Amino acid sequence: MKLILLDRDGVINRDSPDYIKSPEEWIPLPGSLEAIARLSRAGWRVVVVTNQSGLARGLFDAATLDAIHARMTDAVEAAGGSLQGIYHCPHGPDDGCDCRKPRPGLFHQVARDLNIDLAGVPAVGDSPRDIEAATVAGCSPLLVKTGNGARALAEGRIPQGIPVYEDLAELVQALLRQCPPSQGGPPERSH
Repeated sequence: MKLILLDRDGVINRDSPDYIKSPEEWIPLPGSLEAIARLSRAGWRVVVVTNQSGLARGLFDAATLDAIHARMTDAVEAAGGSLQGIYHCPHGPDDGCDCRKPRPGLFHQVARDLNIDLAGVPAVGDSPRDIEAATVAGCSPLLVKTGNGARALAEGRIPQGIPVYEDLAELVQALLRQCPPSQGGPPERSH
């Protein structure tokens, strides 16, 4: 099985320091929906793994998050792609849970649900916590410069050797070029 894990805010859609609190605030980044569609057509299973502390902060409720994810799923499907799952951590940063990135709990949940070893599975993020969680879970972390990625990179908060891409579209292009249908490893590129 070819599997890729994607962070949501800053990778698939625009991020906001005020959080994405409604379906109307969920705005896809240029090329991201088409990139997911390309992965789907190439036989990849795409799973979203996202911190959503706005729930714990009372900024939106579970029904609103479901509506945001329905909008994302509909947009991906309209572009010709599909999502195999959306995993979210509803906790705040001080709740001490295992599922909030940089902890790897959400990744472990995906592994259990799909009955798969995550060793080498590409995991795409835009922040140091995404990279740390992916690394701890045994995935191959990949950074995009969208969202918080460019700033984190400029501030030296991304470990050396992590492959870096302008955006999800560039990453997927490299991934599909370097991983023929019979293979599933991460693309090789570093900053």
